[in-house]
Amino acid sequence: MKVTINDVAAQAGVSIKTVSRVINNEPSVRPATRKKVIDAVEALNYQPNLAARNLAGTRSYTIAFIYDNPNAYYVIDMQNGILEACRARGYELLIHPSNAKSDAVHDELKNLVRHSRIAGLVLTPPFSEDQAIIDTVRSLDLHYVRILSAAAAEDDEENCIQVDDNGAAYALTKHLLELNHRRIGFLCGSEGHISTRARLDGYRRALREAGLPIEKELILKGEYAFDSGVEGAKKLLQSANPPTAIFASNDEIAAGALFAARLMDIKIPEQLSIVGFEDSPFSRQTWPKLTTAHQPNNEIAKCAAALVLNKARSKGTENGKAHKEAGIQKEFTPELVIRDSSGPAPG
Repeated sequence: MKVTINDVAAQAGVSIKTVSRVINNEPSVRPATRKKVIDAVEALNYQPNLAARNLAGTRSYTIAFIYDNPNAYYVIDMQNGILEACRARGYELLIHPSNAKSDAVHDELKNLVRHSRIAGLVLTPPFSEDQAIIDTVRSLDLHYVRILSAAAAEDDEENCIQVDDNGAAYALTKHLLELNHRRIGFLCGSEGHISTRARLDGYRRALREAGLPIEKELILKGEYAFDSGVEGAKKLLQSANPPTAIFASNDEIAAGALFAARLMDIKIPEQLSIVGFEDSPFSRQTWPKLTTAHQPNNEIAKCAAALVLNKARSKGTENGKAHKEAGIQKEFTPELVIRDSSGPAPG
């Protein structure tokens, strides 16, 4: 027999209206009462009909996650983090894959907002980095949060979660320099992504600080894909003066580079060190396991969702002013994770 809101109210010893206020995350409920209702919801495994609630009122209880990213691990982590934040606040999640390069993407976004009655958007790269997309979102008078691999503009800081890819790439490169590597190849990710430029800038900064030249032949364009890592590594390792280490812009590229090195019978890390970025499952599924930078995508997504939900819940209250964003982390620096793919430079 399906549990109803009446059952929850009876279990908690409160009115149906109070249960509704707790489910809707309204602030006008005493903590002790809120706890009784939440305990009753959990004990009875009550599942509120969010779709009906959306239709019944003028307020939306759905946020959307719009993405265009070939990395399935990244997308799954983002989905799980956003979903966790939504469930904790009684919201639903609409997942919408899209093609950021499509000419129709702006009309697609407008139609999504018009037909789905969403309360806000979580935008990840490349959408979060596209000013034209941001202008379209603003024109729709919609709450949004951008996840960026760089510092946000001053006029948009309150809508951004920043990931310091530059600082993490600097730390990874410095790790290789401390192992006495002086020729370090760099395999870029997809052009147009701020993360690609930020990670490359961090690499260059570490080399300059060490007094080393920036050698253009050691920096290769590519994509955030395994095959790109294979091709890039082969090109670097077949050159007249190959590097002793390779910095790959993500773990998938690094796994491809490691595969290419094995095909060429190059020992890792005795003859060549390889590092990746993000600490995705790719970094732990290779042999040897990859040195990388741990990027907490699940936590980043959870914070982004919490931020946009705070904005959505505050709409129309407190004279339009948003609730304080206490406890929401808005800046992340991926942390160095040293594993077996990096070692002292040969010789």
